[in-house]
Amino acid sequence: MKMLAWTGPLAAVIWIAAVVVFGTRLEGYDQLRHPVSLLGARGVPDGELFSALGFVLPGLLAGAAALDLILRMPANAPRTLRIAGQMLLLAAVAFVAMGGLPLDVEDIENQASQFHASAWLLWLVAFTAGAVALRLGAAKAAAWRPLATLAVACALWSVCSAFLFEIAMPAAMAQRLAFLGWLVWLLGAWRLAPPRG
Repeated sequence: MKMLAWTGPLAAVIWIAAVVVFGTRLEGYDQLRHPVSLLGARGVPDGELFSALGFVLPGLLAGAAALDLILRMPANAPRTLRIAGQMLLLAAVAFVAMGGLPLDVEDIENQASQFHASAWLLWLVAFTAGAVALRLGAAKAAAWRPLATLAVACALWSVCSAFLFEIAMPAAMAQRLAFLGWLVWLLGAWRLAPPRG
């Protein structure tokens, strides 16, 4: 079970490597101008492989990290703490769904692309809700406060990036900054999570 704690950092590393490697291989792709999701879009060379390595695998690993947090919660954990674990697990499922529901490069406005956008929004909402619930639960569980503080900071960063930073920078960069909040969470959570009781 101790290996579950490493799945968060591993998910972050795999995601970064996938975005860099596949972005380099795709002719004309610009990390500053094109969204990450374009790498896994239908009709893009190696799009299915990127979806598997850039969304599905990191999402599954993030789900294992969320499960690790849930298993660390004591039997008498506050209800909001348990809800936080469930929301963080839902965020991971939504991240997997982004890989299973790729954009359609031929028609960015069609239903398939809308499903992908919905999965992205669900990921962001679930991550944010999980962070808020974690902070509320930590009010009655002091050992969880450092982790809750990290979660709220990362979720706030992701939300601001997704909806505010886009005003001052290209949407592709704002999207990457939103992902960055989640990646920092995945990298730091295993260090701050309380030990199992």
